[in-house]
Amino acid sequence: MSGSDASLTISVVICVYTEDRWEDILAAVSSVRAQSHPARETLLVVDHNTALRDRLLKEYKEQQDVRVLANAGPRGLSAGRNTGIAASRGEVIAFLDDDAVAERDWLRHFAEGYTDPRVMAVGGRTVPIWASGRRPAWFPEEFDWVVGCTYRGLPPGRVRVRNVLGGNASFRREAFDAAGGFATGIGRDGDKRPLGCEETELCIRLSRARPDAVLLIDDRAVIHHRVPEAREHFGYFSTRAYAEGLSKALVARSVGAAKGLESERRYATRVLPAGVVRGLRDAVLARPGGAGRAGAIVAGVLTTAGGYVVGSVRARRGGTRFTVAPVEGGAHG
Repeated sequence: MSGSDASLTISVVICVYTEDRWEDILAAVSSVRAQSHPARETLLVVDHNTALRDRLLKEYKEQQDVRVLANAGPRGLSAGRNTGIAASRGEVIAFLDDDAVAERDWLRHFAEGYTDPRVMAVGGRTVPIWASGRRPAWFPEEFDWVVGCTYRGLPPGRVRVRNVLGGNASFRREAFDAAGGFATGIGRDGDKRPLGCEETELCIRLSRARPDAVLLIDDRAVIHHRVPEAREHFGYFSTRAYAEGLSKALVARSVGAAKGLESERRYATRVLPAGVVRGLRDAVLARPGGAGRAGAIVAGVLTTAGGYVVGSVRARRGGTRFTVAPVEGGAHG
C-alpha cells in the first residue's frame, strides 16, 4: 500500500461549539488549508450556537473552500459529525478536533491508506500540547486517551486496528452507507460529562456490516491537540476515566463484550502493568513522577472499572440509550 491517489477527494469536518475556542478554530482551519494533499472542502459544523455560527459565516464568507453549517441533529459531537458527513462532497470524510492543528502531510498519509479498496477507515497520531508547556510529571502516557491523544501501547507504523480515534480519523463514504452514522446519545455533548467511544461503536458496527473492511492507524498522520490547564489535573483525569467506563458499558451492551472490550483486554493485561512497573522503577531511581504515574495508572483502572460497572447496570435497566440513524445526502465525485 505505497503511494497515494492524488485525485482522491477528502472533505474535512471540524465540529465546533464555543467562541472560547475561536483562535483554536481558526488555527485548525488554517492547518487544513495548508495540506500537501489539498482538502476538497472544510466543513465547520456549529453545535447549536447562533452567535458562533454568525461569526464564522462572516469570517469565511470570502472563502469558497470553507463551509459553515448548523448541527442539524440533537446537541452533541455525534450529531454534528453526522451533519458534516451528510453535507460533504468528498470520497473520504476526515475529522479534526476544533482545538487541534494538523501537520502538512496529514491528509496525504490518509490518502495513501486508501490505495487499498478494502480500507474503510484511516486514523492518525494525536500529540498533546500541554497548556503548562510540559507533561505533568504524574500523568502516565498510557492514559493520554484521557486528553484525546494517542496513548502508549498502540502499535507503531501503519497497522490494522479495531477502531480509529475520532478526533483524528477518516472514513470512506461507503462506510457510512454500510453502517450508518455516529450514534447519538453515547458521545460528548458540549461541556457535560466527557463521554466518548462513539467512534469505537461505529467501527465495530462497520466491521459487522462489512466483514472485509480494513481499518488502519498511520502514526505519520499527525495532529497536535491542545490540552487546557484544567485537564492537567487529577480531578479531570478521574472524571474522564469514569466517563470512559460508562461509555464502554454502552458499547459492550450494543455490540457484545467480546468485541466491545477486545482491545481493552490487551491494554489492561499488558500495557498497564508494564506502565506500573516502569513508574515504580523510576520511583526507586528517584526520577520525578514515577510513583505518581504508577498510582495514577492504578487509580485510572479502578475508576474506569467503576464507571463500567455503573454503566452496565444502567444499560441493563434501559436507563441509557443511544440511536444510530442513516446519514442522508452527500454528493461526491
